[in-house]
Amino acid sequence: MRNPTALAIDPTAFLAGIENGKTTREYRNKEVVFSQGDAADAVFYVQSGKVQLTVVSTRGKEAVIGVLERGSFFGEGCLAAQPLRTSTASATQPSAIVRVGKSTMVRLLHREPDFAELFTAYLLSRNVRIEEDLVDQLFNSSEKRLARILLLLAHFGEDSKPESVIPKVSQETLAAMVGTTRSRVSYFMNRFRKMGFIHYSGFKGGLQVHSALLTVVLRD
Repeated sequence: MRNPTALAIDPTAFLAGIENGKTTREYRNKEVVFSQGDAADAVFYVQSGKVQLTVVSTRGKEAVIGVLERGSFFGEGCLAAQPLRTSTASATQPSAIVRVGKSTMVRLLHREPDFAELFTAYLLSRNVRIEEDLVDQLFNSSEKRLARILLLLAHFGEDSKPESVIPKVSQETLAAMVGTTRSRVSYFMNRFRKMGFIHYSGFKGGLQVHSALLTVVLRD
């Protein structure tokens, strides 16, 4: 299970070479980068921090569709003639985010084949993750979906790390990502803790995820 936002080549050097059409801004926790319905006119890159993507239905129901970390692109729909944003992007911790205008991004992709290859690989891996999420929602229980999300947030499978610590994430956010209620998430989290799959560590509320949690995802 790999992190789809992990890139083999650091795009920072390519972005640093842009003289015009690029800005870098610091965002506070919970500050909005763009809102659902805004004009789609730029691509963004998470230089540091984390960004959460959410959508709101016509009936007002909100769902979290992604949590992006350092090294992630977002807002790329503008390159496919998307006129308006279909989601809201907001920082979930202090973050530095690079904004690249649509026309500038197009020129960069044409001028730098290595960057174009990197960006294409990123989008393909993102599509694979979206397909996996859809299958997860259609066929798996909320308990399995929660376990899978925790493993993804902990980057399970990368660098052969047996366990990882996730910075504090609310049960409300996890419920929105899983597609269930906060009470169900609380029930499963307590169950995972009693079984030794997770451990709450430190006064900051970090969550330690053990590789044994994978058994929940794999069992029939």
